[in-house]
Amino acid sequence: MAQTVQRAIEIIRRSAERPLSLTEAAVVLGVHKSTALRILQTLEAARFVRKTGAGTYVFGSGLIELSEVALGSMDLRQLASTHLRRLQRETGHTVHLAQLTGDEIIYIDKVDSPAFDAVKLPSRIGRAVSIYASAVGKVILAYLPRDERDRLLSHVRFERHTDTTLTDRASLELELIQVRERGWATDNGEHDAYVMCVAAPIRDSRGEVVAAVSITAIEVIATLAQLEARLPLLLDTAALISAELGHSAETAPGGSVGTADHEGPTSARASRRHLRG
Repeated sequence: MAQTVQRAIEIIRRSAERPLSLTEAAVVLGVHKSTALRILQTLEAARFVRKTGAGTYVFGSGLIELSEVALGSMDLRQLASTHLRRLQRETGHTVHLAQLTGDEIIYIDKVDSPAFDAVKLPSRIGRAVSIYASAVGKVILAYLPRDERDRLLSHVRFERHTDTTLTDRASLELELIQVRERGWATDNGEHDAYVMCVAAPIRDSRGEVVAAVSITAIEVIATLAQLEARLPLLLDTAALISAELGHSAETAPGGSVGTADHEGPTSARASRRHLRG
């Protein structure tokens, strides 16, 4: 297996330098053409190489896209870092930053609460979060264009983790409407019964939701209602991180989506009015 991986890496490197024919690839790798073809076809399926009309193989877009995602995540994490750590100090709860990467929503930063020394949360930086049974997942889903949301959810198998888990698409869609209306989402112990969470969207310069920030606590430390009382701080933090990305309250969301799916930015001030109302 290690030898196959090494061969794939070598093919990617050589294809970045110049187009490779199947014969040249076999010579470079020192293998039979059939072996070289299998490797090339696997890389082509992942878009790490691309077959040209002339039958040669060149560097593909897959690695470029992965690089852009990784760089984007690093930039977002760096820009958000100070704000996340201030939010943790002000609330005393664990703070997460999550982003849609490919078909998964991944934690790209986490600031732990000292209160969790005895009971560790299952979340980890780099780990995927449930797309339908988490506050950050629902926030990101709520603002996606419908076709993208349909694509992501078409692969989801709804499972009941706890008594509060949403177990079908219709129930989830109803909740996503509420998320768009109020500008934030909750997790009432939907994946782990003892974990409560509230999350808010982070927008880029185009007004599109590109990530989510959340505050999380185990229920014996803070109930969901107590976390909701911290929403003004959470929403202000989301607005500050969004501003770092070039977003302003007047920025309209990009893309062409129906009003039922994309209601536009909800400012922290408007969401706080919703809380008081």
